Amino acid sequence: MSEKTKQEKKFEFLISNAATITCISMYVAYIPQLIANFSGQPVSPLQPLVAGINASLWVSYGALKKEKDWALIISSTPGVIFALLTAITVYIH
Repeated sequence: MSEKTKQEKKFEFLISNAATITCISMYVAYIPQLIANFSGQPVSPLQPLVAGINASLWVSYGALKKEKDWALIISSTPGVIFALLTAITVYIH
């Protein structure tokens, strides 16, 4: 394996990990909106609903690839959970 290929793989690994952490953080940021929904101050359901659908599509894409894209699956799974839960709880308060 050439040195350039090793460096490229290392860079890809670092970017993948950074993107995974950032993506999970983005979806965990829905927790204050969930709290607002349960406190009787519901947020708009549109953005979390669309984010949940988007995350679902990315999880499906990563899972259906011949070689599963685990970084994509892991980083988008919290989006499916938190975004859809946020959208649903708008109506339960």
